[in-house]
Amino acid sequence: MITALILAAALSLPADCDLEAPHGRDGCTRAVVDVLPMNAIQAVGTHNSYKLAIPAAEMAMLSAMAPDMARSLDYAHAPLTDQLEAGARQLEIDVLNDPEPGLYASPLARRLVPAAEAYDLAPLRRPGLKVLHVQDVDYRSSCPLFVECLAQVAAWSRANPDHAPLLILMNLKEGAALPAPGAVTPAPFDAAAMDLVDAEIRSVFPPEALITPDLVRGEAATLRAAVAAGGWPNLGEARGKVMFALDAPRAQVDLYRGARASLEGRVLFVNIEEDEDAAAYITLNSPLEQAERIEAAIAAGLIVRTRADADTLEARQNDPARREAAFASGAQYVSTDYMTPDRRFSDFQVALPHGAAARLNPRQGLVAAADDPAQAGGRSE
Repeated sequence: MITALILAAALSLPADCDLEAPHGRDGCTRAVVDVLPMNAIQAVGTHNSYKLAIPAAEMAMLSAMAPDMARSLDYAHAPLTDQLEAGARQLEIDVLNDPEPGLYASPLARRLVPAAEAYDLAPLRRPGLKVLHVQDVDYRSSCPLFVECLAQVAAWSRANPDHAPLLILMNLKEGAALPAPGAVTPAPFDAAAMDLVDAEIRSVFPPEALITPDLVRGEAATLRAAVAAGGWPNLGEARGKVMFALDAPRAQVDLYRGARASLEGRVLFVNIEEDEDAAAYITLNSPLEQAERIEAAIAAGLIVRTRADADTLEARQNDPARREAAFASGAQYVSTDYMTPDRRFSDFQVALPHGAAARLNPRQGLVAAADDPAQAGGRSE
């Protein structure tokens, strides 16, 4: 638990404390910040981090057929390593099951557009989980194989061992085909595919590089009890490590969790209700409408991811309201499509002050209270 001395030091730190700066200022030194729990940070990351732009001809076709969908998909990101170098500390990766490799290797949009722009489809014919946004229409990825994405992150992490803990958020894409002749139906995620998610992560990251549910739970009865009592590693212990979380519909969460009350043996944390045994992470993507729930989740010790923008709307309107609410909420990870502005739309950008990769959480009092129930008026599990 945080001692009164550490709590006092934390509360006196400057709001723009850069948690990755090698030499702090105004008392914001590694000696002080590294004893804080890892949920005392706030960082920016990206949504659909692997996504490349849809080529002009395919976008024009999509715009004619489904203009709202086309508008929402009109964004792209730099390669993962470039994003990490620019300060992203949260990434989002969409994964598709491909038990008989090649299911996604002939996208419908390419078949409908004459002289489609060059793109290497060979990785989509190889074994393993695949990474893309929407099969058939938004299929271009900077790392089409999940293990390739993981390898890029792992290599960057090894080269930058003092980085704040990374959150990699995962969506598992399945469901119906697009309503068009010749469209592909994504393969479902069964129990074997859920095990494959863990196996591919463990094939790239050694145990010491991961922050897992077992690590956080320790000797506590449940994962929820652990985080409520300050079970997150401190920042010094979490530097250079990666945490994975499954942001998925309840049916997928239940299949991944199985009979594991607190995700015993699993790699991923899961997006689950705050009062359940496996609660430690939660996605609350609407910081304006969900401000009170975000505050309560942080006070309960959970790590929260929210979004500063969605579907290109804020960038097109240059509207900062959602972005400012996201930062003010205290959510530890704020996701965006605009770490750099898209000048076609506006100057809209989501970044921490002074270009920091991670800062002290602006709701640090809530985090400190979660770590030390005595500081919260005796709040107990």
